[in-house]
Amino acid sequence: QVQLVESGGGLVQAGGSLRLSCAASVSTFSIAVMGWYRQAPGKQRDLVATITIGSSTNYADSVKGRFTISRDDVKNTVYLQMNSLKPEDTAVYYCNAIKSGRVNWGQGTQVTVSS
Repeated sequence: QVQLVESGGGLVQAGGSLRLSCAASVSTFSIAVMGWYRQAPGKQRDLVATITIGSSTNYADSVKGRFTISRDDVKNTVYLQMNSLKPEDTAVYYCNAIKSGRVNWGQGTQVTVSS
């Protein structure tokens, strides 16, 4: 099992930026896919972005061109750089890691974007 700890959330004005971090308890060299998901109140948890061990990335249409996912396999950390934030980006952001066929989740970090 992989323990994931997110950080970097907070309150920001529309148009601002935040950088989320997700630290893994194991070497991320062993994790095939890592990603970020988000869940707004009363809504389902949706994909934001994923990155494979080969650094192939995938983004939700709503964040393309604004968010960038990256991973540092030396620091065992995945990042989500969020620019040009909008009020509709407000949600709890969860880190996700798929290792050996098992899905692991972090506890989430709140991102609030004020208009």
